[in-house]
Amino acid sequence: MSAELSPIEKAKFAAARRAVDFIEDGMRVGLGTGSTAAWMVRCLGERIRREGITVVGVPTSTRTADLARSLDIPLITLEEAKFLDLTIDGADEFDADLNLIKGGGGALLQEKIVATASNRMVVITDAAKEVSHLGTFPLPVEVIPFGWQSSRNQIEELLGGMDVLGRQTTLRMQDDVAYRTDEGNFIVDCHLNKIGDARALAIALNQIAGVVENGLFIDICDTVVIGDVNGKIEIRDGNDGRVTREQLDFSGDTAVFTPLG
Repeated sequence: MSAELSPIEKAKFAAARRAVDFIEDGMRVGLGTGSTAAWMVRCLGERIRREGITVVGVPTSTRTADLARSLDIPLITLEEAKFLDLTIDGADEFDADLNLIKGGGGALLQEKIVATASNRMVVITDAAKEVSHLGTFPLPVEVIPFGWQSSRNQIEELLGGMDVLGRQTTLRMQDDVAYRTDEGNFIVDCHLNKIGDARALAIALNQIAGVVENGLFIDICDTVVIGDVNGKIEIRDGNDGRVTREQLDFSGDTAVFTPLG
């Protein structure tokens, strides 16, 4: 493994490296977005190169699509795929029930659409992302630009009646202008600190006019793969509660760390 990787990147790589083993020949796979998912895409590209497996991917963002194409991973649209066997993606937080907060990378809408169109969702992460209650990471809410301030006001009003510790909201910015998603929408980040009833909040947020989707992924994730800097892996199955632990051998993975052309 590259000595230049930080400990957290090594843990992300370990989870990604193990997760691609869930992919079987002939599968249609949702490809997540974010730093951990990027490792997964690179590991999948290397698996295709080495083993010659036939896999098609559905990317959840233009960033992921660009990376997958650079690695010669065949891509199709979700409309062409119709259904997916598996989606592998990262998460900003997860709890004991494998509920998630996602959207730190700004791709929550496509990520949720792809994940819910899949027979199985595998989340790749590191131990630092596990929380007792969701909400430490700001909850992203995607809103359309028209009337976004009104939507934000209604979000704040809603939060006043929900079981959360914080109610501050901020418009996500990039280079001094409002950040825009691949769909051209804005993101309002909700700084809640702790969410008491994530399911109720997710439902209520999506009832607000102008809200497209929120970053709470409830009952969507099936399996979490937690990576460690030393190659230790913990796999938690949300369906039967089984926990397995493994040790990865990183020898032979050098190609994954070479710069892309």
